[in-house]
Amino acid sequence: MRKIILNLAVSLDGFIEGTNGEYDWCLADQDYGMTEFLNNSDAIFIGRKSYEMLMSTDPEMFGALKMYVFSDSLQPSQNPNTEIINSADFAVRVEEIRNQAGSNIWLFGGASLVSTFIDRGLITEFMLSVHPIILGGGKPLFTGSKDRVELILLSSEQFSSGLVQLRYAIKPKFDLSMLDGM
Repeated sequence: MRKIILNLAVSLDGFIEGTNGEYDWCLADQDYGMTEFLNNSDAIFIGRKSYEMLMSTDPEMFGALKMYVFSDSLQPSQNPNTEIINSADFAVRVEEIRNQAGSNIWLFGGASLVSTFIDRGLITEFMLSVHPIILGGGKPLFTGSKDRVELILLSSEQFSSGLVQLRYAIKPKFDLSMLDGM
């Protein structure tokens, strides 16, 4: 089964966008492991707003990745490398895609899509690049999650710019009811 890895930039105060939707605060002075990450990924899960922003600014940014856009309002894409997935087909398509042969799947965002993946236990790994900036407002990364989610730190890496990259996995839950009747 393919991994679904949430890989996002986040401010120290937990925002993925500034108050006007800007992301000019994201450091781009180094690679920060993106080349290796992209070499190990062949698909991207992305929400409609993030997709539209990407298409308006740099449509070739993720050109080699198969794009799965989650939207109930977009029409099917003419691009054979882009598939629109509506909410009615969400569970079935995500499971089918995860079970296909291939590399990792990058969960790019936005925040409501991330919450849906968290609530359904679909994220294999969190890779958060914490930027050394406090935005004071904007769009928070984690919104609307239903339950507490415990994580296990897999690794951390500090860069000379002050950016810290954190990798987490969801802590497995042990079902104590399995012991009933023993």
